[in-house]
Amino acid sequence: MTNSPSTDTAGFNAPRAGARGWLALVVLMLPVLLVSVDNTVLSFALPEISLALAPSGAQQLWIIDAYPLVLAGLLVTMGTLGDRFGRRRMLLVGATGFAAVSVLAAFAPTAGLLIAARVMLGFFGAMLMPSTLSLLRSIFQNRDQRRMAIAVWASAFSAGSALGPIVGGFLLEHFGWGSVFLIAVPVLIPLLIAAPLLVPESRDPNPGRIDPISILLSMAAMIPVVYAIKSFAVDGPTLIGAAWALGGIVMGVLFVRRQLRAPIPMLDMALFRRGTFSGAILVNLLSVVALVGFLYFVPQHLQLVLGMSPMLAGLALVPGMIAVIVAGLTVVPISRRVPPHIVVPAALAFSVIGYILVAFTTEGHGVMPLVLAFVVLGIGIGAAETISNELILSSAPASKAGAASAVSETAYELGAVLGTAVLGGIITAFYRGALVIPEAIPADAAATARETLAGAYTAAQQLDEPLRSSLWTAAAAAFDSGVTITALIGAALVVIAAVIAAATLRVARPR
Repeated sequence: MTNSPSTDTAGFNAPRAGARGWLALVVLMLPVLLVSVDNTVLSFALPEISLALAPSGAQQLWIIDAYPLVLAGLLVTMGTLGDRFGRRRMLLVGATGFAAVSVLAAFAPTAGLLIAARVMLGFFGAMLMPSTLSLLRSIFQNRDQRRMAIAVWASAFSAGSALGPIVGGFLLEHFGWGSVFLIAVPVLIPLLIAAPLLVPESRDPNPGRIDPISILLSMAAMIPVVYAIKSFAVDGPTLIGAAWALGGIVMGVLFVRRQLRAPIPMLDMALFRRGTFSGAILVNLLSVVALVGFLYFVPQHLQLVLGMSPMLAGLALVPGMIAVIVAGLTVVPISRRVPPHIVVPAALAFSVIGYILVAFTTEGHGVMPLVLAFVVLGIGIGAAETISNELILSSAPASKAGAASAVSETAYELGAVLGTAVLGGIITAFYRGALVIPEAIPADAAATARETLAGAYTAAQQLDEPLRSSLWTAAAAAFDSGVTITALIGAALVVIAAVIAAATLRVARPR
């Protein structure tokens, strides 16, 4: 790998976008907000879905997993097709399909049909995110403006993640579970009206032929790997999970070999030889692992240990999301003067401090230390992701912006899966190891309590005092001890990301 300078150094002197470009940015934020809200809102509706459709345990898992599996498997394909057929066209097709299938999902009469709808949402969702990021590359040719636009893009993603619990809590208090899917319609209709008027079309002028084998190999690589990670998180190490992972890795190797031999590859593997591109991808991946891992265990502490409602727990996380947004916007003028191999590690140092605060202030200190920890964590994540996303786009030729954006989005999806699977799996393992079931607790309640913190809460509610209090006190203490270890592991992951950034993100300075 070489630390070659960015291919877009001259972009600092490129023409600047006018008012129409910024209006186009506003339009492109609509699908970003929608997809990020959708990432977090479904978990709040799952209890009502379970009551209404009575899915089996396996069906309940597939309701959650079908969307990210299909999405992750198709991101590179859809990004490449956008380069060929037009990124705006892919955005409009994806938005139309996503809105229509969202209506079907909202009124699905059975669990099987809801799973099928989630599969189709993943298919159309894979068209949305790479298109939005790659269109920014063509609209904002000036790198200073592009950094600000990407900061807004990343901020919209973070804002949507924060709005998910709040929107979900509000909708479920006033409407049925289908409302969490119907929110796609009022968001995407303005996009379908305004995008043809404000967003210019862009594509690769020399796209080459479509390679169906590469498309199949990319899906055969991503889907088994993501499924294996989720399987390890739920069931621990198993032969089936290992077989899925091995199969995905083999398909990935075959995909890479085919790209290296093709005259015009579906994904230009030469991009990964650029230190800035590969380094920025890894920084994105590890940053999202850290963020999603935090958002996995902290809401459980807020809702179950501290007894907050879902909406109040969501509101407690809002200051941290605001910090992500502010940091992403603030780092843009700083990045004009400070090179990324310095500013990104400095930003990630804040995230390390945030995780350390979580590790040593969770137990017995109430909600404010967690709010402060998320603010500090958010400062680092917001600044680092803005710079790394801009470097990913700038390191790739403009004609390959869709493919580069798809790789960036794949890192996001893998980071989200790993954040839940790895950090979530670690905290679950420590919880089970640390939980000491008090004497006189019935065997069935003890078995339920050992599974998860939520299981312990449910089991405790079915007991009389003082058994209820004794079981719940033991479960809360075991969970918080796991939070401490998991937070320290999260801090270590961010340190690794900072080291990678310092070693790889050296680009040519603008004159």
